[in-house]
Amino acid sequence: MIDPFGRAISYLRVSVTDRCDLRCVYCMAEDMTFLPRDDVLSLEELARLCRVFIRLGVRKLRLTGGEPLVRRNVMTLVRDLGAEIGRGLGELTLTTNGSQLSRFADALREAGVRRINVSLDTLSAGRFAAITRWGKIEKTLAGIFAAKAAGLMVKINTVALKGVNEDEFDDLIAWCGHHGFDLCLIETMPMGEIGADRCDQYLPLSLVRSRLARRWTLDESDHRTGGPARYVSVRETGRKLGFITPMTHNFCESCNRVRLTCTGTLYMCLGQEDSADLRRVLRAGATDQEVMVAVRSAIAHKPRGHDFVIDRQRRAPAVARHMSLTGG
Repeated sequence: MIDPFGRAISYLRVSVTDRCDLRCVYCMAEDMTFLPRDDVLSLEELARLCRVFIRLGVRKLRLTGGEPLVRRNVMTLVRDLGAEIGRGLGELTLTTNGSQLSRFADALREAGVRRINVSLDTLSAGRFAAITRWGKIEKTLAGIFAAKAAGLMVKINTVALKGVNEDEFDDLIAWCGHHGFDLCLIETMPMGEIGADRCDQYLPLSLVRSRLARRWTLDESDHRTGGPARYVSVRETGRKLGFITPMTHNFCESCNRVRLTCTGTLYMCLGQEDSADLRRVLRAGATDQEVMVAVRSAIAHKPRGHDFVIDRQRRAPAVARHMSLTGG
């Protein structure tokens, strides 16, 4: 699949549910209304669409949410997709908040998952509860170490929040180095109404990196995982540190990704509204060949890039849909 700008699309992020057992302040409102069950694709429909994308050239699949591990029987989907590794699919990964990992880490490894991303924005139990609104850090930490014990490579994802966790990045780098985890810092993105002002949350990672360089030796790295992060090596820990900067440095020029929601909507860009309704195609009785035609048609409309901006006048999200619906 080649988009209008010559970029090969080889990476599909799949939101298996919009539901989550946390309510992180930068992701969703506390009183979220979730999708009706009939709007959500079955696990069989999701697996079928993923296999179509693999036939079209997708080599990396990432399962996301919401929180993917709260979806009932989700391991059925993971095992179905894990069986495609080596038959076109190169890698199956997962992004999770870690709350359910203690239950699923071994099964994920057995199904073919080798790397996971875990969201952890603080090492403080009090701050964790405030950021997630009702989460318990002990469950997430237990999940992280269960994943490590199962043989999964763990990368920690941390959203940089002004005035909230910006004094913890040194501690997170040291903690990740001690436990053998890579770390990725992420700028907050203006997606969906969250009941808070993102102007107050936004912390540019260009500023964070300059602060970190006072303590750590950050060596440039050509390390890539197929996503938008740009990495450095932290000489003192030997681990990788990534920066995802949708606001301060647009990462669209090399975008190889599209996103499939749990409703079967295909978004060609995280920060644009261009989309294709694959659920309608599926449920109209389309053959796999007809689904492939619909996907190719959608890819032909992939935009050059997103237009993320935090509007200090309107103070409104750039995109109305929540990250939890699109697939974080």
